[in-house]
Amino acid sequence: MKEIRSVGWIGTGVMGRSMCLHVMNKGGLKARVYNRTREKARDLLEAGALWCDSPLEVARGSDCIFTIVGYPADVEEVVLGERGVLAGAAPGAVIVEMTTSEPTLAQRIHAEAKKKGVEALDAPVSGGDVGARNAKLAIMVGGERPVYERVLPLLRHMGENIAFFGPPGAGQHTKMVNQIHIATTMIGVVECLLYAHRAGLDLLEVIEVIGKGAAGSWSLNNYGPRIAKGNFDPGFFIKHFVKDMDIALKEARRMKLSLPGLALAHQFYVAAMAVGQENLGTHSLYKLFERLNTP
Repeated sequence: MKEIRSVGWIGTGVMGRSMCLHVMNKGGLKARVYNRTREKARDLLEAGALWCDSPLEVARGSDCIFTIVGYPADVEEVVLGERGVLAGAAPGAVIVEMTTSEPTLAQRIHAEAKKKGVEALDAPVSGGDVGARNAKLAIMVGGERPVYERVLPLLRHMGENIAFFGPPGAGQHTKMVNQIHIATTMIGVVECLLYAHRAGLDLLEVIEVIGKGAAGSWSLNNYGPRIAKGNFDPGFFIKHFVKDMDIALKEARRMKLSLPGLALAHQFYVAAMAVGQENLGTHSLYKLFERLNTP
């Protein structure tokens, strides 16, 4: 397999922008970029990235094309659409799809790419905006191992916990495991902090102590201080989290698997969207619980 000398990047939002900058700065590679809103790519363009008017144009000049967008429908459009990545990718190129999306779509992309002599990996990430900025993301990969090994040096520019899990779709299934755990854990985080607040305790002091014990978790230690300070800006949007839970519930039904904890968390987050919190961070579930407990 030939060396990757040029990269393309599609999706420069809360996480994608930082991830692409790491690949450019650490890998010494100039990226071709596309985003639906050009303004969100400004930092990358100022750093030397080349703007393209479509995913097809990004792919035409890239050995490896990364995509991280919003929803499965967006993935389908930017990868498989008429002006998508696959329409412009040359034989031997690699598509690395990093959106949290449907395992079946990852399998379809892999199959369609193979027909053109193009490789494809599903490589969703976890760690939010903080993990993306600090290049400490967890990256869960599905596909073919030789392709994974070829792309691994670039993935290491973005994350520090990277693993290959198996055939196409395996990365997405692993991300569902991650999201199921986070969904139910976040209920515990917001309930314990709401209790602490009502008891008159200092939330930051509480987090400092219990975050180092058996109650400690990534969500408590990273999102807890934001809750305590009233900062509900998105590290990860509620609307995208609901999408992830929809996928996990759909896959669970397919496997005839009952996940009542996930179903409950999903309903709480749907309620949060119903009161206008869809563009806040997942930790803003605290605001919903406050609302539910206000006389």
